[in-house]
Amino acid sequence: MPNDNARRLVWDLPLRLFHWLFALSILASWATGKAGFEWTPWHMRLGYWMIGLLIFRVIWGFIGPRHARFGSFLASPRRAWDYMRGLFGAGTVLHSVGHNPLGGLMVILMLVLVAFQATTGLFSTDDIVWTGPYNPSVSGATAQILTRLHHANFNLILAAITLHVAAILFYAFVKKQNLVPAMLTGWKPAEAVPPDQAISSSELLKAIIVIAFSSGAVYLLLSAAPPAPVSNTF
Repeated sequence: MPNDNARRLVWDLPLRLFHWLFALSILASWATGKAGFEWTPWHMRLGYWMIGLLIFRVIWGFIGPRHARFGSFLASPRRAWDYMRGLFGAGTVLHSVGHNPLGGLMVILMLVLVAFQATTGLFSTDDIVWTGPYNPSVSGATAQILTRLHHANFNLILAAITLHVAAILFYAFVKKQNLVPAMLTGWKPAEAVPPDQAISSSELLKAIIVIAFSSGAVYLLLSAAPPAPVSNTF
């Protein structure tokens, strides 16, 4: 057990697991989307899995430990601007224990982009065999539009990931702050975390309940999908 006098807990275990599973799932979705026709079922399953992750993260953003909550890191445009000025030496440096104002904006951006990706995927089609479970509920023209948006939006996700990785490298090599270890272990040096801003636990029982709810929500979503149209081919 880490010495509390040396370091303090900031990132809870459920949040850390979400972070890395989310990243790996995006990578796997890209790989299965590019791998070919036979990988499409796995691509779709990953989409359902990511819907579950998104539901978990949104709920956890309201009831999870301190630094997982949206209210702890969502900042006004003015505060984000002041933070960016300080970051590049043009103003007062603003310290953040959890997500900084710019990092908080990136969290919201990624959640919105992936939510849009998963939603459009529910209606998309490959025009050959595979369709999303809600494809029968829209017209062919609408499905085509949503499919194009599904493909185009992934480019925005890749751009956001590139920006995120660039920010991590900037902090590591320019600001001399390695952000990765804390997202792996959950702990930060005690001198960087005031005692009243550390979290006491990862609230695992609460997380298990939220995971069960998120899984049930995905199950109900897929169960409510309209039946596939019956083929007239004999």
